[in-house]
Amino acid sequence: MSREWILRISCPDTTGIVHAVTGVLAGLGSNITESQQFSSPDSQQFFLRLQFVTPSTQATDLEAALAEVARRHDMSLSLQPVEKRTRTLVLVSKAAHCLNTLLFQQSSGQLPIDIVGVAGNHDSLRPLAEFHGHDFHHIPITPETRADAEAALTRLVEELDVELIVLARYMQILSPELCARLDGRVINIHHSFLPSFKGAKPYHQAHARGVKIIGATAHYVTSDLDEGPIIEQDVARVDHNRSIVDFIQRGQDVEASVLARAVRWHAEGRVLMDGHRTVVFN
Repeated sequence: MSREWILRISCPDTTGIVHAVTGVLAGLGSNITESQQFSSPDSQQFFLRLQFVTPSTQATDLEAALAEVARRHDMSLSLQPVEKRTRTLVLVSKAAHCLNTLLFQQSSGQLPIDIVGVAGNHDSLRPLAEFHGHDFHHIPITPETRADAEAALTRLVEELDVELIVLARYMQILSPELCARLDGRVINIHHSFLPSFKGAKPYHQAHARGVKIIGATAHYVTSDLDEGPIIEQDVARVDHNRSIVDFIQRGQDVEASVLARAVRWHAEGRVLMDGHRTVVFN
């Protein structure tokens, strides 16, 4: 019986890395089905993502076979079966568009994730989550209860063995301590314009300023608000004929699609970190 794997590698850039890795895999009787690589001229790091089919069905066997190459090239290496589905918790507030897209794409097999729960600081999206068969956890937040709410969220992450948290228009800021604890495991979607409108009703602000492009950015969450490493971005053109309702609708469409792509690429092991930047093998 064979199994297909995803292998991700990052290490200092030098000659012979691909030859060394593929030589080990060939020795195991593996067949490479997908290969992407990138040498960063800025960080002098090398990034490699391979998908391969091999008779070896245990990660420990593959890691042992790659150990000497990993040591020689000072590699950071990760392995996961292609069929693995990432255990995901979705956090929401009141807006439903991003959650609805994630729930539909997961149920239709477009996203390689298992949504193990939906949590919100408001209860309004409970019917949508439960319609798709997912438990909803109401964790209300006030300035006085923020620490208790974050503790409850942390317990939920541990109890559900969560691997990825998706902020699907979750209108709360995570503490720097929680951001550090969940580094690389939280993806946010942000409405991004030029200029970047902050505060309430960003699409109303954009309409009032007559912007010509509406955009959205999916990024990893860090303690620097909305400044984490970017995974995906997209835009839609608008003009003076568009109403505020049109702005909101087009913006929400872009937000939902950008977030879903970012989640899929993360779950498929296509996102590697290069300092504050990402390398995305999409």
